[in-house]
Amino acid sequence: MKCRSTAPKVLMAAMLTCLVAGEASAQAVEVYGLIGVFAGSVQRSGEREGTKQLGAGGLTTSYLGFRGEEDLGNGLKMIFSLESFFRPDTGEQGRTPADPLFSRNAWVGVDSAYGRVTLGRQTNPTYAVMSQLSPFGSSVVFSPLAVQSFVAAYGSNIIGDTVWNNTVQYSTPELKGLRGSVLYGTGEVPGHTGQANLGVHGTYRDGPFMAALSMQRVRINVNRPLPEAQDSWLAGANYDFGPLKLYGSAAGTRIDSGADTRLYDAGLSVPVSAAGTLLLEGARSRIDLPNGVEKHRTTTSFGYDHRLSKRTDVYAVYSYDKKTDASSGNTVAFGIRHAF
Repeated sequence: MKCRSTAPKVLMAAMLTCLVAGEASAQAVEVYGLIGVFAGSVQRSGEREGTKQLGAGGLTTSYLGFRGEEDLGNGLKMIFSLESFFRPDTGEQGRTPADPLFSRNAWVGVDSAYGRVTLGRQTNPTYAVMSQLSPFGSSVVFSPLAVQSFVAAYGSNIIGDTVWNNTVQYSTPELKGLRGSVLYGTGEVPGHTGQANLGVHGTYRDGPFMAALSMQRVRINVNRPLPEAQDSWLAGANYDFGPLKLYGSAAGTRIDSGADTRLYDAGLSVPVSAAGTLLLEGARSRIDLPNGVEKHRTTTSFGYDHRLSKRTDVYAVYSYDKKTDASSGNTVAFGIRHAF
């Protein structure tokens, strides 16, 4: 079947039609995603008043995805993923107007018993693992670990986007609970040959225990070379005791002629019913500036998540944010999300 689109704005619909009506051979294609919104008042430390808003995402940034695989024989599979962030509050594509069409992931690769190799635009594993080290997942609105690490309005301790362009990634198969990956992102900036990003990541799982270690060097921020490379690391773990689940992590960054940071984060989730869970997390950062000045930031979130079904939940969150020499900020929000 031939599928055509006469305008870029209907590309998603055209792809969906193609995938659903495609050939039912050895190839399998899945359409999936998540849609979520939240309403409330968002105020960060230093802001005079909160911003009342109906926001996109919330606990999880909304996205639409297509993934598939084809059996190539001899234990090999072709795999691909195309994922696009979108904002359901306005119907616009991307997290911001600057995002490309497939802003969340756009890669193709090969999977085998020896691991997988993928090439394209890919989620940074340092950010991806935060979904398992925080009771609020990798929320760039409510998770203290994620917001202090990657969100500019909270200091963005780790330079660079949560998604890297022009990357090659090798992921190992699981070996007694261990998994690892190496991510290399070519810079592709004229006049900066060899300047690229590099990440090394590992996780370990054993029943209710999970641990992660991630290290990366960032020299290209999206498509812009940095004056100095930033080295960063993240280490953390969680343990599910049944009545509650504990989370803990630490992170650090260093720029030779810039700021050094240290972040410490702890959290817990407590099931209070078959459908409801209480969430609590706090993060504190120390920022050492080149002039010898030391600053701090503390962000704490408390929430309740109630599952209405396997795919739908509603939640309420309160967040407190305070940085050195600035007024505190208070965020109150209610949200809903649905996975499909």
